Amino acid sequence: MSQSNLEFTFEGQKITAISGQSVGAALLAANQRILRKTRFNKNERGLFCGIGVCFDCLVVVDGVGNQRACLIEVKSGMKVQRQVGSDA
Repeated sequence: MSQSNLEFTFEGQKITAISGQSVGAALLAANQRILRKTRFNKNERGLFCGIGVCFDCLVVVDGVGNQRACLIEVKSGMKVQRQVGSDA
């Protein structure tokens, strides 16, 4: 099976991913460790469990908040942003 490269943006920066890769894995590979900030103290969060059990990797994908980066598959042209709190 051949793999193809896709491009999406994270905070306006172009990120290259491999087809079938999760947003979280692609961001980790691109050395993007901070995916969201907590609601009250703005503490930085990133990938923690990597399997969808926790909510540390919540991001905004194409304007829709509360998306777990570890579960969302990268699509070409996708726009991903950091999330602040859980009410994005």
